[in-house]
Amino acid sequence: MEKPVPKHRLVDSPLTVAALYHFALLDNLDQKRKELLDICDKNEILGTFLLAEEGINGTVAGEPEAIHLVIDYICSWTEVEKIDVKFSESSSRNFRRMKVKIKKEIVTMGKDGVDRLNVSGEYIEPHDWNEFISQDGVMLIDSRNNYEILMGKFKDAVNPNTDSFSDFPSWADNLSNSEDKPEKIAMYCTGGIRCEKATAYMKQVGFEKVYHLKGGILKYLEEIPETESMWEGECFVFDDRVSLTHGLSEGEYILCYGCQQPVSADGCLSPLYEEGVSCPQCYGKLSESQTANSRERQKQIQLAYDRGEKHMGRKPQLKNLSKNLP
Repeated sequence: MEKPVPKHRLVDSPLTVAALYHFALLDNLDQKRKELLDICDKNEILGTFLLAEEGINGTVAGEPEAIHLVIDYICSWTEVEKIDVKFSESSSRNFRRMKVKIKKEIVTMGKDGVDRLNVSGEYIEPHDWNEFISQDGVMLIDSRNNYEILMGKFKDAVNPNTDSFSDFPSWADNLSNSEDKPEKIAMYCTGGIRCEKATAYMKQVGFEKVYHLKGGILKYLEEIPETESMWEGECFVFDDRVSLTHGLSEGEYILCYGCQQPVSADGCLSPLYEEGVSCPQCYGKLSESQTANSRERQKQIQLAYDRGEKHMGRKPQLKNLSKNLP
């Protein structure tokens, strides 16, 4: 019998961004990659999907009906029983091309034998999260990287000070051998996928009471009103929107072309910031040729947008700061 394909609620927006992941033992990866890329190309969808024997992970943007078709195709795979998708809106496509890649892992921890399918933490729903993390004896851990945490975090969360997710196991090993080893752990990340592996690893190194925020920060920001929120700041996302806030509205951060680090609205008002060239974090660290090339590139981007033409570079972003100007 053919497996029924579920329907999904899509954001009522000209462009929809869908972030999803699903752990399952996938086979025929080459065929899945080819068919997935084909349906995305035919429907003018841009973004990235990662396929591995452990599952699928990705974020894509396109017209709502096109996104609907892609998700229905993924849900038609026999290995996929259920998939949670986080939808948000965007005023642009956020990506420059469509990529479907086959990888060893759909989120790179770099540790063999992490059994996410059979061992992981317990979910905490967004509406229960505030009460849960406010309990005595709960260590709240942010499993993201330093540059993401600098942009925003939950109040009193512990920062493992990692530059990449593959650094997390070493930090977890040290915590498990610490005299201050916590009895109960609550973890969170952007969309939930890193916590799927991080909580599994924590249990494998000896922690028994391990929990994580279902749907990640994005689901929390979607469901929890700002007046009730324990989230502080903005949430970094891996597309041209750079950051999201409550209600999954686009935030005020942008990416510096010179160093690819997020820049706040205040940072953009600094005399050390030059759009498309440098920011306070990398000012003076770039070579003269890099600076000259970046300035010429930014000039061509601006000219293209002034003429109403498309350009592969990011759209000029200073207009996002208008509400912060005197």
